[in-house]
Amino acid sequence: MLDFQTPVEKERVRRMNAVVLAFVGDAVYTLYVRRQLALEHGEKTGALNKRASERVSAHGQSLALEAILPRLTEEEDEIYRRGRNAKKPTKSKNASVAEYVRSTGFEALIGYLYLTGQEARIAELFFPEMRGE
Repeated sequence: MLDFQTPVEKERVRRMNAVVLAFVGDAVYTLYVRRQLALEHGEKTGALNKRASERVSAHGQSLALEAILPRLTEEEDEIYRRGRNAKKPTKSKNASVAEYVRSTGFEALIGYLYLTGQEARIAELFFPEMRGE
């Protein structure tokens, strides 16, 4: 049976390739954004998808990153930098190189936080409205 609730040991996650962390982080961030939009807006799926695409794009993630960079811990900053500096297997079609590398770091950070069971920290950094702030 799949277990999505039990956190993975930090050391095991730290040993993972940063692009793999970004792979997980991309899915997690997309799910959180879609959840938030579904709960906040009574729009049809086409409009929701457009809103979600704007936020989960490399450009949207790069903008979100600007807001949280000063609040990252040393550990989080190190994970972000690993993702940002990782060799990527593909190039972005719709973003600048700078936005693409920053968004990979952003996704790696989310992947790391999620896998290590730090979902409250994800909400604190990226979705304060989900915490009632």
